[in-house]
Amino acid sequence: MNLKESFLTALAALFANKLRALLTMLGIIIGVAAVITMIAIGEGAQKAVIDRIQSLGTNLLFVSPGAQRGGSVTVIQFGTSQRLKNPDTEALKDNVSGAEAVVPELSQRAQVKYLNRNWNTRIIGSVPEYEDVRSFKAVYGRYFTHAEEVGVGKVCVIGQSIVDNLFPSSDPLGETIRIQGESFVVVGVLEAKGQSGFQNPDDQIIVPLSTAQRRLYGVDYLSQITVKVVNDQKMDEAFLDIERVLRREHKIREDQDNDFTIRNQADIIATFQETQQTFTFLLAGIAAVSLLVGGIGIMNIMIVSVTERTKEIGVRKAMGARRQDIMWQFLIESVVMSVTGGLLGIGLGIGASYLITTYGNLASIISLNSIAISFLFASFVGVFFGIYPAWKAAISNVIDALRYE
Repeated sequence: MNLKESFLTALAALFANKLRALLTMLGIIIGVAAVITMIAIGEGAQKAVIDRIQSLGTNLLFVSPGAQRGGSVTVIQFGTSQRLKNPDTEALKDNVSGAEAVVPELSQRAQVKYLNRNWNTRIIGSVPEYEDVRSFKAVYGRYFTHAEEVGVGKVCVIGQSIVDNLFPSSDPLGETIRIQGESFVVVGVLEAKGQSGFQNPDDQIIVPLSTAQRRLYGVDYLSQITVKVVNDQKMDEAFLDIERVLRREHKIREDQDNDFTIRNQADIIATFQETQQTFTFLLAGIAAVSLLVGGIGIMNIMIVSVTERTKEIGVRKAMGARRQDIMWQFLIESVVMSVTGGLLGIGLGIGASYLITTYGNLASIISLNSIAISFLFASFVGVFFGIYPAWKAAISNVIDALRYE
């Protein structure tokens, strides 16, 4: 038998047991589809968030509490000197050359209520400059003013997700919502940005910083300070100024490390990419387990097939078939099942990614690398798990095979 005859014989054997062959391929189909879909979702989420970060501009520096250790790991020690506070903001405004704006932020999650509707969301306390520096525009109504920030005004600007969940059929402007039991008047609605991967920038409420600190949480510290630099050329100088000013404000000696971390957009993107890639590979690894399960299923069915066709093997050997002919016949059957399952899995994975993007509100990017890797792995599984059944068929004794009933 030549290779073509072996292939045709393998196809004939599979078509003779179509349902069994399809069920055997199911593990390969699901495994390949899962790998492609998981990687597509991971890469789509990564691109969406990176685009969102880059849309803020390249001239932002982010200051957060806690010393940076081990690359991207930030360690926060909750002593007094490990906090960013309002005086730090003022010191940066007065002493950082090239700083166009300095925006303090306090961010925590809280329960929000309107009439009989409840929603848990992110509450950001900041100043009016937050609108321009962080590119969260009020497209309906207005932002709160400096007078309202200084006067601890109980006003807020809400994201589109808040509108959808608390005001599905009414105008939110001028309505009163309750945050942490405090009443706030809605004065504006933020521009809808759409969900960025696993994050939703529309699911937030912005209130005056003084109100968040005094009325909502009773704290005097900040979650972050954002410094907008006039241009890219001033970034390094501004970075050094921020470090110098905060070390002086926090009374840090020369032999001590910073108790704060300064990052630019490139640092944030690199950190996010590392995290997202690890998460994507983890999901893909879990999905790839089903490929191994599918391979075991192929081996199991091929062993059953060898047992069922023992007499056929004996007849072929009696007519002159060599061991390698018998081995090739069953190995090709195994490879055909895994390759066919891989092709069906690719189609299913592409379709699932498309449906998730269309109806699931999650960006997904189908990677040619993920398709190639999953298909090659499926083919390898077919060869690896098909060797033993093929070898078992090839070494069977012709006399015993002819006597088998």
